[in-house]
Amino acid sequence: MAADLSRVKRWQPERLVMAAKGRVEGKVVLVTGAGHGLGQADAEALAREGARVIVADVDEQAARRVAEALPAAMALHLDVTCETQWQASLAKIMQVHGRLDALVNNAGIARFETVEQSSLESFRRVTAVSAEGTFLGCKTCLPALAASGAGSIVNIASVAAIRGNPAAFAYSAAKGAVLSMTRSLIVHCQQQGYPVRANMVLPGSHDTEMVRQAYHFAAPELREAARRHEGKPQHVADLVLFLVSDESIRLNGAEIVIDNGRTVA
Repeated sequence: MAADLSRVKRWQPERLVMAAKGRVEGKVVLVTGAGHGLGQADAEALAREGARVIVADVDEQAARRVAEALPAAMALHLDVTCETQWQASLAKIMQVHGRLDALVNNAGIARFETVEQSSLESFRRVTAVSAEGTFLGCKTCLPALAASGAGSIVNIASVAAIRGNPAAFAYSAAKGAVLSMTRSLIVHCQQQGYPVRANMVLPGSHDTEMVRQAYHFAAPELREAARRHEGKPQHVADLVLFLVSDESIRLNGAEIVIDNGRTVA
């Protein structure tokens, strides 16, 4: 489906007015997996700076809880592995807001299994959410993001994509796929002339339920090293906020590791 660029000129003057307000004032931003953890922190940071946030999560009750605490936010039930739900979600966003300015593909799951422990079913489930969900988000939302005139995609990967992590075999594979897909997406947008940029965030250990589960599967020395470098979800959210905002308008294709230096230690 080709991007409709006819509305770009109509929206650009509005952007100039927004720049004098909050850092993302008036931007319509969809965040997946926003009912918990890093996604919730992303939604809160974006809303604080003036975005109209769509809090999307497969856990609809959690999405509603987060959205109700934020100004101008909307909750959506979204299973990121389901293409028809993606299409319905985008249709709802366009009906309510008339545009989409940014997409944060945050939804992901992990199962802490080595290559020998992982079943094909388990591997497919992890990659379906963390990799296929990102693919469906990019594919579905790309026309609307292009029509916004300055669309931004932020794909949440992980340091597991660039370091050997035997206890998270499928998760590492899925997040590696996110990096490769994002690079290909960027080149495609450039070739098609779409005004959409995409960047990747690679978090290390942060204080979330997923990370706390991971500690149970790590060797004691690795667990302690991770805790020494551990950050708060808000630290990742501040970076996501920057990448959604026009402050990062020249940043396209960046792979930003946020782990307090653990990967270089």
